[in-house]
Amino acid sequence: MVTVDAQSFLAVVVVAAIAALIVGIGGKRVLVPVVVLELVLGILIGPDVLDIAQDDDFIDFFSSLGLGMLFFFAGYEIDFERIKGAPLKLAIIGWVISLALAYAIGGLLAAAGIVLSLLFTGSAMATTAIGTLIPILSDAGEMKTRFGKYLLAAGAVGEFGPILLITLFFSSGNPPEEALILVAFVVIAAIAAVVAVRGVTWSWPAIERSMETSAQLPIRVAVVLVFLLAALATDLGLDLLLGGFVAGIITRLALSGHEVTVLESKLSAVGYGFLIPFFFVVSGIEFKLDALISDPGELFKVPLFLVAFLIIRGVPAMLLYRKILDARDRAALAFFSSTELPLVVAITAIAIDNGEMRGTTAASLIAAAILSTAIFPLVALRLRGDRAAVGGA
Repeated sequence: MVTVDAQSFLAVVVVAAIAALIVGIGGKRVLVPVVVLELVLGILIGPDVLDIAQDDDFIDFFSSLGLGMLFFFAGYEIDFERIKGAPLKLAIIGWVISLALAYAIGGLLAAAGIVLSLLFTGSAMATTAIGTLIPILSDAGEMKTRFGKYLLAAGAVGEFGPILLITLFFSSGNPPEEALILVAFVVIAAIAAVVAVRGVTWSWPAIERSMETSAQLPIRVAVVLVFLLAALATDLGLDLLLGGFVAGIITRLALSGHEVTVLESKLSAVGYGFLIPFFFVVSGIEFKLDALISDPGELFKVPLFLVAFLIIRGVPAMLLYRKILDARDRAALAFFSSTELPLVVAITAIAIDNGEMRGTTAASLIAAAILSTAIFPLVALRLRGDRAAVGGA
């Protein structure tokens, strides 16, 4: 029997609702992503502050489902038709440069004894969290701009690249074997994509009819696909994140060319309304606040990592897009790209489990990631000004 801590479960649900309420009441005046509020409120109810909620196996299970759904949406948001060509090419080159910078900085930090592993620390610093900024970007009108095309490409590669790193190097420590398993997974996923595309083409009228009925067929199919690929990835020894991400990509490909506004709304309700908040609130509950504030040396790492994020993700943006974007837009792209959160949480958790990172270092990285997601988008939006509203770049 699984023991359920009803009080902690209720506290997580209530905190998630409060975070949404704050954003809802504040409207466009609250530019901080709701995930930041969920994390902060999770810290508040956690054992290091109010001690209202504790994590257990039951809550961790829902947190894992939320993480899988989060990366489903990260994959779903990738519109390959829109970002193909120069945006995707520049994004790939930019992320490779970011990875080199991250490992160089991680190596220096490891040599100085500040961190244990340059590999894990560097990989965490080379991520991005643009997927979590989609609501803010949509409200600002950036999703339809030329600038938004380059931003979405940078976000897609900045999330997919680290997921591959996790899959190949962090799960089992046997890269050749992991590479073969990854190839097998890709083949199975490709077959699933073909079947999904053809299935949607043949049965779209039936799918449309069921959207407003109690059957909710498309929602159930999408959920099955997410957990089927997540389970397959896990059974193959790969990472849960990869399964969710690929499920999102397949769903996007399958629905290409169809009007899916209602479907997207319902999927968002399932993901962002229930499962994904669990991941962020529980991450806040598990955050080691006491360990961070009790040691001034550890607290100093927070601004250190924050600056490192901006260097690692910002330098490629400033250098590679000189012929495409003006200086102000390149700076905005640098700040948007330097926001990091979900993958930092995931990678630090894996690093701690493997004994490659101290809990205090993980807390410093996560604190820096929270600040980056709270501050950098505000700076980027200020740099962009009203360009999106007037149909600018």
